[in-house]
Amino acid sequence: MAHIWQALRSGDWLTPARTRAYCLILIGLACLAICGWIALSHDLVDRSGKPIGTDFSSFYAAGSLALEHNATEAYDMVAHHAREQRLFGPDTPYYSWLYPPSFFLLAAPLALLPYPLALALWQAMTFAVYLGVIGAILRRARHDDGPVARLWLLAAAAFPAVFINLGHGQNGFLTAALLGGALVLLPRRPGLAGVLFGLLAYKPQFALVIPFALVAGGQWRSIMAATITVIALAGASLLLFGADAWTAFFASTETSRNLLLEQGNVGFEKLQSAFAAVRLWGGSVPLAYLVQGAVCAITAGCTAWVWRSPGADDIKAALLIAATALASPHILDYDLMLLAPAMAFLVAARAGAAFLDHEISLLAAVWIAPLLARSLAGATGIPLGFLASATMFILIARAAVHARGAAGAGSLRVAQA
Repeated sequence: MAHIWQALRSGDWLTPARTRAYCLILIGLACLAICGWIALSHDLVDRSGKPIGTDFSSFYAAGSLALEHNATEAYDMVAHHAREQRLFGPDTPYYSWLYPPSFFLLAAPLALLPYPLALALWQAMTFAVYLGVIGAILRRARHDDGPVARLWLLAAAAFPAVFINLGHGQNGFLTAALLGGALVLLPRRPGLAGVLFGLLAYKPQFALVIPFALVAGGQWRSIMAATITVIALAGASLLLFGADAWTAFFASTETSRNLLLEQGNVGFEKLQSAFAAVRLWGGSVPLAYLVQGAVCAITAGCTAWVWRSPGADDIKAALLIAATALASPHILDYDLMLLAPAMAFLVAARAGAAFLDHEISLLAAVWIAPLLARSLAGATGIPLGFLASATMFILIARAAVHARGAAGAGSLRVAQA
């Protein structure tokens, strides 16, 4: 037993050979599942009556409405569902459209293509961008660390949230790539980083911590570029799809909040937030908001403190991404893709240095968590996805404190000398 605990503490159990084997097994099983799912489908609809790509059918239907100058109907549940049924059959379940009109700028061009091609192009391009960003985050680590150089691509591709995102045709790859890419560019190209931050405006629920970090870090050029980008996207969507689309979007937010968040029509086991955990355990809506507000305040405060202080850019980036996932009340299991760049930044921060006690084992637990999050929450009420995000945040905050302590000790030794 002592040997097991020592292995968990050091992380020696996770050898490169085991890492490679685990990743290949997951990729192999996922490929079999995806191929079987597609082979058993008929006319783009699977055996359970759901369109292949599930949530992407919502993007495609909304995009087709926008192309017909009916963008406002995407925010009308009845009209939007009718379009989904027209495209995929009368038994198609309803997949909601919750995005601001700026996201029509992506959805409408995709709807010009046949659905299978649009889905394949969306998945392939956003997945490739995600992998490219992970590679950029780990550039120095890949040069300095042999195992990272050999395994990073496999580990990034086999991250279980990847398969969830593929199954749902969702935008988790794009979200992870934009936030990760912005933080890669921020030290050298703050203006371009700000553009990427601004492009994230299609997920406004993920903007709860980012402004605090940028202000605390004095990233004024990035803030300005992000603001201009958001205004430009809003303006372009206003010109192309009309002011009524924005009016309909704002009017729909109250219904979306009541039905999908507070009442849990999407399923509290699918949501991976503190809010959902309280509701999953039978807590009231006010209590859920109170707990989520406390989590948001703590993560924002800790992140601002770290960003205001001198320290490694990789640690700051990792903490901000983990805080972004933890602070939002509306985060689903495919959104756990955000944990991939957070883990990559922490690994990058460890390039040429030793991992702290338990760090490798806990990173492995966070890595595998999305595979089990939804089913475990549904069966036992354990909010594994939220716990994974919280664990990731605590790991990175500990690393920030440890780095500050090490820097302080080094300065003291220099002064004494």
